[in-house]
Amino acid sequence: MNKSNEIYKSRINKAIDYVNNNLDRSISLEELASVSFFSPFHFHRIFVAVTGETVNHFTNRIRNEKAARLLKFSKKSISAISLECGFSSASTLSRLFKQYFEISPSEYRKSGKIKNSKIRKELYPVNKYHCNISEEELKTKFPVEIRQLPERRIAYIRVMDSFREGIVLKAFEEMVTWAKKMNLFHSETIFGMSMDDPEVTPKEKYRYEVCITIPLKFKMESDSSIETTTLPKCKYAVTAVSGDFNLVVAATNYLFDYWLINSLYESESQYGLEVFLDKENICNWNHFDLELYIPVKALKNY
Repeated sequence: MNKSNEIYKSRINKAIDYVNNNLDRSISLEELASVSFFSPFHFHRIFVAVTGETVNHFTNRIRNEKAARLLKFSKKSISAISLECGFSSASTLSRLFKQYFEISPSEYRKSGKIKNSKIRKELYPVNKYHCNISEEELKTKFPVEIRQLPERRIAYIRVMDSFREGIVLKAFEEMVTWAKKMNLFHSETIFGMSMDDPEVTPKEKYRYEVCITIPLKFKMESDSSIETTTLPKCKYAVTAVSGDFNLVVAATNYLFDYWLINSLYESESQYGLEVFLDKENICNWNHFDLELYIPVKALKNY
């Protein structure tokens, strides 16, 4: 990728981050253009060129996908979810949710499945990776502890269409090379961060970020293609997994589908983390040694 393309991508990433952090309110094109330092006149065309979708489609898709996560993993009312996701009312959420997923929010909350959606039919078939392990075995195999992490400054590589073969692995290879060059590899934590729900988001839109923690005063090179941001302090439910990809998926599914709904916690609005414990073998994907983190907060009765 040439330098100009990297600059455009970096500036559009600022707008994407801004949308992710402000889903609960209406955001104008002028506001997003200002965040990414483009003129309002050119911003929309540049956004479409870089992301492949309009600002409106992107924002509505992210809002609907967040609503789907909250419907599935929280006890909040549909009215509360509609406001948190930036919809003007529960009826607006219901109309747009059904338009996107061909199922109403209340029906989705009951079933937890999106079977008939045009989007759902395009999803990566993650269910084929579910392991045939009983709930009791999963509970024994993946004990969960709660950890509080402080605010963290991170460097990241954002990967779009991340189910495409080899693209995430290439990003990890790039991050490892950069971390060693910057003398960060041995002292810092390398992790992956899934930005979307693979059971909701179309696979070609699925985003994954390859990340490393960096010291607070660490100075990035001016010509670096790697972005930086700050993760807020957050509480996480954590379990360790050592094995192949199928086992990693089984552990992830256990955390969300079994542990969480039977715990005293509900999902927080941050993203889940996959922390690599064996950094020397990060790029060996025949075997993983990970800690899985899902963001949580105390369960409330809404």
